[in-house]
Amino acid sequence: MNTHEYQAKEILKRYNLPIPAFGVAAKSHDVDAIIKHLGLNEAVIKIQVHAGGRGKAGGVKFAKTSGEIAKASENLIGMKMVNNQTGPLGVIAHKVLISKPLDIEKEYYLSAVIDRENAVAILIASPEGGMEIEEVAAKHPDKILKVPIELDGTVRGFRLVKLCKFMGWKGEMAKMGTHIAKGVAKAFIDTDASLLEINPLVESKDGKLWALDAKLSVDDNALFRQPEITSFYDHTQQTENEVAAREYELAYIALDGNIGCMVNGAGLAMATMDIIKYYGGMPANFLDVGGGASKEKVAAGFKIILSDPKVKAILVNIFGGIMNCATLAEGIIDAVREIGIKVPLVVRMEGTNVEQGKKLLEKSKLPIITADGLTEAAEKVCAQLK
Repeated sequence: MNTHEYQAKEILKRYNLPIPAFGVAAKSHDVDAIIKHLGLNEAVIKIQVHAGGRGKAGGVKFAKTSGEIAKASENLIGMKMVNNQTGPLGVIAHKVLISKPLDIEKEYYLSAVIDRENAVAILIASPEGGMEIEEVAAKHPDKILKVPIELDGTVRGFRLVKLCKFMGWKGEMAKMGTHIAKGVAKAFIDTDASLLEINPLVESKDGKLWALDAKLSVDDNALFRQPEITSFYDHTQQTENEVAAREYELAYIALDGNIGCMVNGAGLAMATMDIIKYYGGMPANFLDVGGGASKEKVAAGFKIILSDPKVKAILVNIFGGIMNCATLAEGIIDAVREIGIKVPLVVRMEGTNVEQGKKLLEKSKLPIITADGLTEAAEKVCAQLK
């Protein structure tokens, strides 16, 4: 789950990271209160959306007077941002973050992620901040340092010394950098994060380090033990289908194709998408209903797929291990009868109670094309679009 910048900063403040004073506004009277409370004569105003590239998209403004702060904030609240991260539909900023500007001497990069290849949490540090870390890694791999994080969120002392040397920090700067690195590592583990990024981490003209920006993404599977972060969820940053999928605990991602997919299990879903591509089709979505889906969950997933106007055919591919194929069949039948279906539907089932499931589909008299294997199912669904 993604969070907004201001939410990530509130978390980091608890670990005593240096965060410039800020306020968050959703309405014009909020802006006036922030200007007065922080004593602002100039400010940086940033839209709060779950996407990067805000500056390039016009979502970051610098204001030099209190009047400019109010005007810029008013213009940015409600702004729709569209870029490669948001997709063509874009996302709307319902809030802005307003903070005092800093006189910047240098920018750095610091983040914590999971190194999946080595199964360890790591800090990633670079003396080149302010731009995408992928770009730095591609052009200047020698300017990237990876530092392991222990399971309890600590970083060994000799590794922190190495990090400071790599970043060029000495004396008081090294002390501040060490404190920040330790805070980021601890916060990353404590919040069950998949990403905690400070970009840029800046050195001000007076020789201090500041976390100027922050991004926090938390592993969805750990949200049950992160109630506060769960409450940060902002449904306005997702499509209606993604919100509906979350309500029914479905794993759903919209894609650009025209063949809707409903599968149980992430691995099987990936294989289904691959074989659709192999036979010349394009998946319209990733939808994993899970191993023990109820009839209601299956019906909800089906409705989500059908609500996508790009979908011109549907492939349901279920292997009934934990899932009962009869339950799947009942969910499909209920969904089709409730909202109708105007596109070809191919169903491939295998496993628990598969014969009972097939009989239910047959008795329904609905226009459903059945297949006995994944290859046959992919060929049949792709053939419907030729």
